[in-house]
Amino acid sequence: MSFQRVADYWGKNLPVTIGQANFDTIRFEYFGDSQVAFEAFKAGAFTEREENVARIWATGYDFPAMRDGQIKRAELPNENIPQIQAWLFNTRRKSFQDPRIREAIGYAFDYEWTSRNLMYDAYRRISSYFENSQLAAKGPPSEAEKALLEPYRDRLPAEVFGEPYVVPVTDGSGQDRTLLRRASDLFAAAGCERKDGVLRLPGGKPLELEFLDFSNMFERHTQPFVKNLKLLGVNAHIRVVDAAQYKQRLENFDFDVVHDVMLMAWSPGEELRAYFSSRTANTPGARNLAGVSDPVVDALIDKALVATSRDELIATCRALDRVLRAGRYWIPHWYNPVHRIAHWDVFGRPERAPRFDPGIVSTWWWDEAKARKINFTGR
Repeated sequence: MSFQRVADYWGKNLPVTIGQANFDTIRFEYFGDSQVAFEAFKAGAFTEREENVARIWATGYDFPAMRDGQIKRAELPNENIPQIQAWLFNTRRKSFQDPRIREAIGYAFDYEWTSRNLMYDAYRRISSYFENSQLAAKGPPSEAEKALLEPYRDRLPAEVFGEPYVVPVTDGSGQDRTLLRRASDLFAAAGCERKDGVLRLPGGKPLELEFLDFSNMFERHTQPFVKNLKLLGVNAHIRVVDAAQYKQRLENFDFDVVHDVMLMAWSPGEELRAYFSSRTANTPGARNLAGVSDPVVDALIDKALVATSRDELIATCRALDRVLRAGRYWIPHWYNPVHRIAHWDVFGRPERAPRFDPGIVSTWWWDEAKARKINFTGR
């Protein structure tokens, strides 16, 4: 697929367009196999790629064109709110209605071990539903946040009025005994009892947990988690089903824990209701997979949607973030704080990239002198 620049575009000299749209032709290449695409890039079939696999970024760029300086790499800051990726609990199920049980389960996931051994420490742990933005709660609540939260004090955990909840940092051993002990204590506080190596819920039913997915992409991240849960007496396992069955089970909320991605904006709107409102908690096919159904959350969402100033929206989203994080609805994953860009050294680019985008298509330009210097024969 290719696009041609309109040479006589009427707005090309406007201040908002100067320095942009510098290519006469932009061509997009599509590949059905990611490894084939990487090999094509190395051969010069196309000139720029954004690398999304930490393993390849760390180990895959040792080839002649890279060693000879024909290909350059850069990590450009990513200031967007990332995809909010997490394992979500289905709180509609009785087994997961107690937040202490949900928190205890989360302690069995050793993110630090996972990051170092599986992801080359290339990512950062998510802690907020509005990660990497001014909407994320930090420190004690401001006066504006307190004013929003105070009417609901008797319905909220005390921690909402202090530091926002952050998942604990593990020792990176893969089996943090301190956190596993804390998990055991939380299970006990929630009325669970361990008998013959099996953790039983109040009433005697074994605590079972199925991680539902439609691919094996996260299996190597989940397996060590499952191992630690079994040490605690939780009967945990992974279930991979075909895409059609997966979609059907999600639409009917037929799962224990599921991996999901939520997309948040700098000025969030109706997506807040889609993800967190009690209106959508029991609507088949809704995006509120965790089954969040909390009048306080509903009230804060309503306030966020009618905020009349940026400051009001920020305070409301931060208050909402505190309440959601206190609910322990998730086990947060990770995000990439940079854009990993690899390109043949045939481009010029501005010293400062646009804030929310690498600006490759819009602000870079072809540098013929660089192309001649490396004797580039691609395209």
